[in-house]
Formats: sequence, structure tokens, C-alpha cells
Amino acid sequence: MKIAFDPQIFMMQEYGGVSRYFCSLVSALSSHHDVEAKIFAPLHINSYLSGLPPKLVSGQRIRLIPKTGRLCIAINQVLVRPVMRRFHPDIVHATYFSPNSYAPKSARRVVTVYDMIHERFSGMFSKRDRTSEWKRQVTQRADHVICISENTRKDLLELTGLPPEKVSVAYLGFDALIPDNTAVDASSRPFMLYVGHRYGYKNFDTFIRAYASSPWLCNNYDVVCFGGGAFTKDEANLFVELGLAAEKVVQRRGSDAKLAAYYRDAAVFVYPSLYEGFGIPLLEAMSLNCPVVCANTSSIPEVAGGAAEYFDPRDMNSIRSAIELVLNSSEKSAYMIREGQLRCAQFSWERCAEKTLAIYRGLVE
Repeated sequence: MKIAFDPQIFMMQEYGGVSRYFCSLVSALSSHHDVEAKIFAPLHINSYLSGLPPKLVSGQRIRLIPKTGRLCIAINQVLVRPVMRRFHPDIVHATYFSPNSYAPKSARRVVTVYDMIHERFSGMFSKRDRTSEWKRQVTQRADHVICISENTRKDLLELTGLPPEKVSVAYLGFDALIPDNTAVDASSRPFMLYVGHRYGYKNFDTFIRAYASSPWLCNNYDVVCFGGGAFTKDEANLFVELGLAAEKVVQRRGSDAKLAAYYRDAAVFVYPSLYEGFGIPLLEAMSLNCPVVCANTSSIPEVAGGAAEYFDPRDMNSIRSAIELVLNSSEKSAYMIREGQLRCAQFSWERCAEKTLAIYRGLVE
């Protein structure tokens, strides 16, 4: 079986969860003796592709000149079609939501839907953002749609009216992170860890308000925010409004090895998001023996299972109580660490590839 992945996401992301997903998937698929899987990205800006064996990638990394992105995408559309036709793929898997299909007519078309954030939180996005429109077009014309969680599948069916038999679930895997023993420089005091972007549905503001409302938490723990960019002016004003000194909430960035060190050394990992399509940070934290306290919404309980302490993310008191419960009990923390190890072992890129390959085979056969 020949499987081709189109270039879309690799022209959009230098780094990012979606491009990492496809690189991990193509690598795992290539271990099957009867499968030839390849990413077709004639021009791309993605850093992960250079880590794959050359036989899995067709394309060249370029330095993107400002305001030339659309031109490069148009060039890719011209370059990729004849190369893909010569490959004679049985399956073409779209990596994002283009109104134009890259697939030859003889190939079956598959697309992955990661979440329905654009639909559930439409007010967060520009009126010129056409992601929802293009997502609907691509899922309608696809022969099959893969969702990364049951919650995403449920939302997709509810919001688009697709036939249920056309939509399947293939859970993501995650990459084991190796800590850098020299990385953590946050504080000599214990800290709680928050990872990723902090805007809108990520619900960071409510988490910080919950933290600031607890004298016990503020006196005994700091907050480290890893990634997501420097604090905005609004965030800095919020910290002042809540009476939080500058050293109480800090932002850090760096490599995966540095992130792993923060997971390893954190007293607890807090995940307050209102909506997630999956939630790989949950598994990363568990794999590094960090207790997880998280929201009880969307796909998050589906991923964390019984290995997390849950809260209502819209209720500041619920967030505070859940965090205090875990941090006040060494027995509770130890139990969650044990359960976390068992839980994260259930997710791997090999399992993701096996489920995805079964979907491909069902379409071809």
C-alpha cells in the first residue's frame, strides 16, 4: 500500500503539534513491510522533516521570506501533483484543510480533524478566518475522516452532520522527553507548572485567579509557565491586580529537554483548558512522574482517565480545591504518579499508526 501526505502543514509550521503528529505517523507506518509512506512537501519550512529518513520525505526546506507564504503554497500546489501522480498513492492523507485537493483521482482521500475549537469558540477568531469553512469542505469530500479523540468525533458529527460511519478515532501518541539535568532555574521553591499558550479557551486567567485566592498556595508554591511567549501587558496587569509579586509567576522557554526537566521537578502540572482536541501535555507530565490536575471538559478526561484530579475549569474555587488536595497529600500524589505511568503507557505512535493503517486498509479493500 502506498500512502502520501500532502505538503500543507509543513509550509505552515516550523514547529508544532500537527506537523509532529504526521512525522511520527509516517515514521511508525514505515515499519510495516507492506507499506510505503511518504510526505510530499516540495517547499517547506518544517524542522521535523530533517529528522526523518530521506526515503520518507520528498522536498526541500527553505527560509521563508516575509510575505511570500502564499506564493510558496501556490508553487507547492503546482509541484506536488505530478510527483504524487508518479508515486501512484492508494491513499492521500491531507495534513490540513485546503479548499484544493492534492490527491489524484485514483486515490482515496483521508483527512484528520484535530478539534472543533474554531466552531466552539468562533468569537476568538477573525471574521476573515476561513478554517471552519474549509474544514467543512475537506471533510465533505474526504472518503474518511479521522478524529484524534471521541470528543472531537462527537463535536464534528454534531456540527457538520457527517454520516457516523465516515468518521473514526485514532488516538495520538506522544514522544518520551529526556530531561536536561541543568535546565531548571525557576526557583528554589516548589512550583506548579503550566505549559503552552495562555489565550482565550486555554483559561489561564481563571487558573491564576484561583492560585492568587489561596494564601497557602501563594506562600508555598510559585507558578512556572513554559512556552506560550512572554507575558502580555494584560497578563502583567492581572498579576499586579491580584497582588502577585514578579517572582511568583514566571515564564520560561526552551528545548524539549528543558521542558522535560520542568515536568520532572514540578510539584503538579495544571491543565485548566476549556477545550482540547486531545492534550499531549497530560501524557508528557505523567511519563515524567508529575501529578496532573486538570479540567473535566472536552477530551481531557478521555486522555487522562483515572490518573488525574479534576476540576470545573469555570469555577475558581473548584480549581483551587483540586490543586490544594493534591499538594496537601503525599499519598494522593504518589497514587497519581503510579496511575499516570500506567495511563501514558496506553498511548503510543505505534498504536496510532496501527489504527490509522486499519482505516486505510478498509478504504482500499
